[in-house]
Amino acid sequence: MKNIVVFCGSAAGSQPVYAETARRTGELIARRGHGLVYGGGHVGLMGTVADAALNAGGTVIGVITDFLMAKEVGHGGVTELIVVRSMHERKAEMAVRADAFLVLPGGIGTMDEFFEIWTWAMLGDHAKPIGVVNTEGYYDGLFAFADHMVAQGFLKPKYRELVLVGDTPESVLDQFNLTEGAITA
Repeated sequence: MKNIVVFCGSAAGSQPVYAETARRTGELIARRGHGLVYGGGHVGLMGTVADAALNAGGTVIGVITDFLMAKEVGHGGVTELIVVRSMHERKAEMAVRADAFLVLPGGIGTMDEFFEIWTWAMLGDHAKPIGVVNTEGYYDGLFAFADHMVAQGFLKPKYRELVLVGDTPESVLDQFNLTEGAITA
């Protein structure tokens, strides 16, 4: 089974479309026969994507810190819940279990995860595809800034192109090559 890591908000956001996108993402991952790896919470978009994958018969692995478990935000109904000591360990554990990464709307924590995985790809630490679901243009400003970094000579075009972008989870997942063997872009 190929695992897709989903980075997304621990909040639901201000628009219902964000939760709908998370729900569709979880269902699609499960229905396409992939496992979901995510941040382990039962709140916000994280809980929505996990519940949707579970309801569609999927395997869901959550990775959460002991600090967040103590705050009672861990999802007790996932297939496997891994508790680690730090956010660094959390990201590393998720990356080891990943065959691909998918980013949904989220806040600073989601950006931290996304930028670290993107940086690791630029440095050659992994060659796993990275996709962003740009729901209702949520990430338009971010990608305008990335294009500005390219124009100003701080980001090589080949590194900007490492990130696949689509308006829907279907469009991004379809950009991943999900044939036998490793997932590739």
